[in-house]
Amino acid sequence: MKKIELLSPVGNYDSLYAAIESGADSIYYGIEQLNMRASKINFTIKDIKKINEICKKKRIKKYLTLNTIIYDHDINMVKKILYEAKEYNIDAIIAMDSFVIKYSNKLNLPIHISTQLNITNFESLKFYSKYSDVFVLSRELNLNQIKYITNKINLYKLKGFSKKKIKIEIFCHGSLCMAISGKCYLSLHTYNSSANRGVCKQNCRRKYLVKDKESNIELEVDNEYIMSSKDLCTINFLDKIIDSGVSILKIEGRNKSPEYISKCTKYYKEAIKSIYNKTYNKEKILTWINELKKVYNRGFWSGYYLGEKIGQWNNSYGSKAIKKKMFIGIVKKYYNKKKIMEIEVKSNNIKKKDKILIIGNNLGVKEIEIKLLKNENKEIKNKIKKGKICTTYVPFKVFKNNKIYKII
Repeated sequence: MKKIELLSPVGNYDSLYAAIESGADSIYYGIEQLNMRASKINFTIKDIKKINEICKKKRIKKYLTLNTIIYDHDINMVKKILYEAKEYNIDAIIAMDSFVIKYSNKLNLPIHISTQLNITNFESLKFYSKYSDVFVLSRELNLNQIKYITNKINLYKLKGFSKKKIKIEIFCHGSLCMAISGKCYLSLHTYNSSANRGVCKQNCRRKYLVKDKESNIELEVDNEYIMSSKDLCTINFLDKIIDSGVSILKIEGRNKSPEYISKCTKYYKEAIKSIYNKTYNKEKILTWINELKKVYNRGFWSGYYLGEKIGQWNNSYGSKAIKKKMFIGIVKKYYNKKKIMEIEVKSNNIKKKDKILIIGNNLGVKEIEIKLLKNENKEIKNKIKKGKICTTYVPFKVFKNNKIYKII
C-alpha cells in the first residue's frame, strides 16, 4: 500500500503543537483575512517564518490556505503573502482563484486545488492539471466516483504542474456545509458576512420558523435542524477510503480546539497504521469513535462517500461532545528532576482524582489524572481554589504558561 498522508488543521500555535505531537504528516493554516476561516484570525503574515521553522524541525509539510474569493483590492496582499510563502519554503498553496493559482505557478509554488473549485470529474481535473499537483475533490462525490477519477489518473499517467503524478486529497473528518462544498450565501444575505470570504456566521445551524406569506400559516421546523448537517466521520470505513486511491486525508477544523486537533489526528493516524499492519477491526473502530465523541462534534455520518443522496441533519443545536473542558490555570514552573508541576489556579478549582488537560506551545495536548496535590509540601485533600498555588507530579515535561483545563 502507498503511504497515506494525514493532513491536520491548525488555527493557532497550541493547535500546531497538538497536530505535530499527535502524528500529523502535514498541517494547513490560513493567515490574514484571505482564507476560509478568517472569522478568527490567529496567524498573520509575520507567523509564516516561525511556523516554517517549527515544521522543518519536526519534518512535516506545511500548506498555506489562500482559498477565498479574491477581489481587485486584495491583489497586492495576495502577492505579498505568496512572496513570503516562497521565501520560507511553504510546501504548497491551497487555492481556488485563478489569479492565485497562476501567480503561484509564476513563483514556482506548488498548488493544491481547493474543494471550493468543485472538481467532480476527470475532465475538469485534466484541464487544471497544468496548474496543480494535488486536487481536493468536491465533498459531494461518492467513493465509486473518486475511484473512477484515481483510476483514470493512473491509466493516463496524468502529471501536474511539477511533472509529478497527480495526487487526490479528500476530507476524512469534520464539519460539513449544507451548501455545495461550502459555497453558501446565507450568511452574506442575513449578516452581510460572506462565507466565501471566510466569515460565515453559521446561521444555517439554528432552528427556524417557516411562514407562508399568502395564508399566514406558520410552521416550526421541528426535531431536525434541516440546514445543519452532522459531522463527517470516516474512521469506520477508512479502509474503503484508502482503497479508492486517494493520497491525502484531510481533517477539517482550523477553528477547533487543540484537543479536537489532537484526538482527531491521533486516532486517524492509529487507524491508518492499523490498516497497513492489518489489525484494523470493529473493536478498535468502536474505541476510536468513542474517543472522537469526547471532543466537538454535531453527531457523525458518512457524508456522501457511501452513496447517500441526502444529508443527515441534527436534532439539536451545538456540540454533542460527551466531555468538555473548564479553564483552571497555568503552569507556573516545572521541576525537571522531580517531575513536579507548579500550578497557579486562576479560575474554578482543582482536586485529587480530577482529570486535566495541559495545552500549549512545545507540548501539544496531554491528559493526566491528578494522583496527589500539595501546597507548601503538605498534601491537600480538599479543593484548591482560585488564587492558590499547588503542585502535582507530571511524568512528562511541561512549560511555563501552558494552560490547564479540568475535564468534565
